[in-house]
Amino acid sequence: MEMAQSDQAEQLRELSRRHHSTLTLAILSGKGGVGKSNIAVNLAVCLAERGLRVTLVDLDMGLANADLLMNLHPRQTLAHVVAGVRSVEEIIVPGPGGMRFVPGASGLHRLANLTEFERRHLLSQLHKLRTNADIVIFDLGAGLSRNVLSFANEADQVWIVTTPEPTAVTDAYAALKAISREPSAAPVSFVVNRVDSHAEAESTFQRLAGVARKFLNYPVANGGYLLHDTAVELAVQARCPFVIRSPGSNASACIAAMASELARRFATPARRGGLWRRVAGLFV
Repeated sequence: MEMAQSDQAEQLRELSRRHHSTLTLAILSGKGGVGKSNIAVNLAVCLAERGLRVTLVDLDMGLANADLLMNLHPRQTLAHVVAGVRSVEEIIVPGPGGMRFVPGASGLHRLANLTEFERRHLLSQLHKLRTNADIVIFDLGAGLSRNVLSFANEADQVWIVTTPEPTAVTDAYAALKAISREPSAAPVSFVVNRVDSHAEAESTFQRLAGVARKFLNYPVANGGYLLHDTAVELAVQARCPFVIRSPGSNASACIAAMASELARRFATPARRGGLWRRVAGLFV
């Protein structure tokens, strides 16, 4: 198994070098509290442990908390980048599993309401991350703010995280509706968190996919699911990614399956060039 993963990682790195491009994945949610950041963190760790060069960016502007899930204590954050006093490379810290982490800032109202100029400046900084990454993961905020939609619009792929609860499903659909109206919307996948079974996950996805087809005429993919697992809660309390603390747990197996599918898609990506093409040469 380890040899197969190593071979796959090497193939992906070769594809990245050949195409001179980096896959950007934006992970967001319609509402808070559905486990979006936990999925982003553990996915990044899982991919990095397979040998891929992974950078996780906490873009939950003003409400960042991915650092807490990894027990990291960064001294500088994206607030310093937005202010123009640090470059994005200067605030990167090593994360678990060998990934690189770009910390966000919490409790700053200004970051939640960036101007268009500040967003473009930040995007130009994020553009630099492609030099040393095969995959860049954006951990975006919840809801439909201009920040969330702007960063999602620049990614190659978007994952919308939900749970089976009716309020979460409704808000996930609202997020998809908003993204579908963006000028160059990325392919969207739904990830269903905290399910009791594969059947419950499939039912939730089919419900969302059905209304997306009927009312938006917008195709969506199944990004996978995460079983409800006490190992997740215990890992959060311990401030350690559950794929490291409990690698044999059901939740870790689900994340591994998501990582495998993402790696497979990486091998034949539909490159939009969104982030890197649009900001190249800006604010350098």
